Amino acid sequence: MDTGFHADGSSPVVAPHRASARPPVPGLTPAARRDWADLATVAEQGRPFGPELTRQLPEPARRWLDHAIRPGTPLLRAVRLRMHGRIRLGSWRTFQATQILHPPHGFVWAATARVAGLPIRGFDRYSGGDGEMRWRMLGALPVMSATGPDISLSAAGRLAGEFVFVPAVALSPAVTWEPADGDRARADVLIGGVTHSVTVTVTPEGSLTELVLDRWGAPDGERFGRHVFGARLEDEASYGGYTIPSMVRAGWWYGTQRWNRGEFIRYTLDQAHFL
Repeated sequence: MDTGFHADGSSPVVAPHRASARPPVPGLTPAARRDWADLATVAEQGRPFGPELTRQLPEPARRWLDHAIRPGTPLLRAVRLRMHGRIRLGSWRTFQATQILHPPHGFVWAATARVAGLPIRGFDRYSGGDGEMRWRMLGALPVMSATGPDISLSAAGRLAGEFVFVPAVALSPAVTWEPADGDRARADVLIGGVTHSVTVTVTPEGSLTELVLDRWGAPDGERFGRHVFGARLEDEASYGGYTIPSMVRAGWWYGTQRWNRGEFIRYTLDQAHFL
């Protein structure tokens, strides 16, 4: 029996709005720049949020969204993020990044890290069903490049988990909700024809504390397959009527004895602009 719930906060289409189509971080290919511009072009704006939109959702999901979206806020489904933190590239390295995020359509994450004082610039992206990673030292020396079905499916899983940074997406037809228990709910996020199940944990006050999913990948040199992936959400901040996670630790094998090996990124959100 299907016990899923979803709510659609869409409204009639309005004129497209292009926001920050030119990414402020170097290192993107022409194709990645086009993806950025396309994802930053928003063709519709949802109706204002009200508590009536969450009444049919599982209690933890309702609690989160009533906390995360201020009443009367337009339901915007894309965001531009700026962040800084540390990423594991052999050892932990500092990085700064800017991301355009538009679930379920795609993302581009453009970042600069430093190894031995030398800049490594590049991007991870997913758009149109295709994923890619491309990183270069000093803008020329290849560090990592990868494409193909495995990379695309892994990137789609990342996009599914990051829907929590765009709370209005949780009310779209792309997300169907299932109850888990008093503190958790499961969001089935449809991306590229594949459903990714993301379980979120919510405090009594409505803050998110963690998310977990089985994500396709090959952590630590293992064969590609589904592995537990998760994020610990340690703080939050408010931008333009939305309250979203602002301190994140994420990686493979979340909640297991292998978490210390699987965790690969820790970051703090510096800015969010909803589109």
